[in-house]
Amino acid sequence: MTDCIFCKIIEGKIPSIKVFENEKIIAFLDISPVNPGHVLVMPKKHFKNIFDVPEDLLCETVKISKKIASSLIKAKLAQGINIGINNELAAGQLVMHLHVHVMPRLENDGFKHWQGKAYPKDQAEKIADEIRKAL
Repeated sequence: MTDCIFCKIIEGKIPSIKVFENEKIIAFLDISPVNPGHVLVMPKKHFKNIFDVPEDLLCETVKISKKIASSLIKAKLAQGINIGINNELAAGQLVMHLHVHVMPRLENDGFKHWQGKAYPKDQAEKIADEIRKAL
């Protein structure tokens, strides 16, 4: 995709600091990290997000994300790990190329986690039923 910044990085048109690469997957340091060592892992082939990517490639992407997460712990760059995929603008996806954030976490690092909300009265079962029907 010609206007995708991640495709340009994959093609070598924009520099990045790679930490992993094989024939299908690339991983490089995020330029705006939550903490040092924050890595983006993605398929080299362009897919918008989790809804578009074939399952086998998604599995490979997650497998590499796990390997990178373990390496961050082993290298003592993290005490814990957050792994996230933002899908669509409403969920915070800014680059429309599927990518997994592997975010090193340190105790008291100040990074805020989302705040949950309770279900409205008698709504949890109704919502669960809607999800089950859509499956």
